[in-house]
Amino acid sequence: MMREVIAEAEAALLHTYNRYQIVLERGEGVYLYDMEGKKYLDFASGIGVFALGYHYRDYDDALKAQIDKLLHTSNYYYNVPAVEAAKKIKKISGMDRVFFTNSGAEAVEGAVKTARKYAYRKDGRTDHEIIAMNHSFHGRTMGALSVTGTPKYREAFAPMIGNIRFADMNDAGSVKAQITDRTCAVILETVQGEGGIYPARREFLQELRRICDERDVLLILDEIQCGMGRTGQYFAWQGYGVKPDIMTTAKALGGGVPVGAFLMTEKVGAHSLEAGDHGTTYGGNPFAAAAVSKMIDLMEENHIVEHVRETAPYLEARLDDLVGKYDCITERRGSGLLQGLACRGPVSGIIAGAMERGLIAINAGPSVIRLIPPLVIGREHVDEMIAILEESLREYQGESHASV
Repeated sequence: MMREVIAEAEAALLHTYNRYQIVLERGEGVYLYDMEGKKYLDFASGIGVFALGYHYRDYDDALKAQIDKLLHTSNYYYNVPAVEAAKKIKKISGMDRVFFTNSGAEAVEGAVKTARKYAYRKDGRTDHEIIAMNHSFHGRTMGALSVTGTPKYREAFAPMIGNIRFADMNDAGSVKAQITDRTCAVILETVQGEGGIYPARREFLQELRRICDERDVLLILDEIQCGMGRTGQYFAWQGYGVKPDIMTTAKALGGGVPVGAFLMTEKVGAHSLEAGDHGTTYGGNPFAAAAVSKMIDLMEENHIVEHVRETAPYLEARLDDLVGKYDCITERRGSGLLQGLACRGPVSGIIAGAMERGLIAINAGPSVIRLIPPLVIGREHVDEMIAILEESLREYQGESHASV
């Protein structure tokens, strides 16, 4: 039956993904099950979306209750869940103004528009520039793609939106070299995800904040993947003592319901987008907003951020053991429950081998194994993951030595 569904999907869906050859049917806790009943330990969490795992009862019940009330009205009207969600995300982030979107890419689009409008209102010019980071990833829409510093994602879709310059992550000198009198913003992921799991260094982010303050340039931090408790803070930047002018979030924000947001300080909100400048039909509708509101409630009630802080060091230690044990692994990189194992060659075979043994992991570039589990995992799940991954690593390393 699974093969039939895959064949039907290949015949009907646009082929923009090289999917793994399984059909996932249901989830429970930190495990997924395919159509044939095979069980998988999930260390991908839908690319960081399912922070609470699957079938978290209070979350499910809140969404069912909202379905029975109201799903959508449009932004011509107010709705209570959106107001509640905005108040809660303001509280955990310390930001002042919120705009709800449908995805992370849309949040980046809104952040870019906000920065350019802020600069336009200062001087009336339309030639402002944005500095982004090499090896970054911000999304697939044209604006988000334009600030994505990985050429392979952009080249077939040129020309991008104009006036984007690229600097190197964790190199303040390279950022300074790109600044001109037209620079209006610097955008980066606080922890680069798709680019290979590279956290910003503290001194780098603090220097960017100083540079931006000195020149009245806006600092935009992309927290789409690394936010919502993933690093042991609600948002990764909170661990650096650096606050952005604009931030983006999505993925775990809705716990499975498609929703994102961009947030800004009051100063930016008061001097940038005005009525008619930006909009969305679905963004912040009652259903999506109810998901955001309940996610934040559950994270606070169940001390999820504190749990991440307790669990992450154990995950890091077990992964560090692998680095010392297997020649094919060169280093561990990451923050909290967003970790990467950098390998000497392509990791597709290791990931496929792990999946055959009941572990779901993903890559971050061709040579990095990305581990981004639900935030509710315990040490027993880390141990289970390590045991399965080691089997795949032994097989991979054995094949590599045999081919030499």
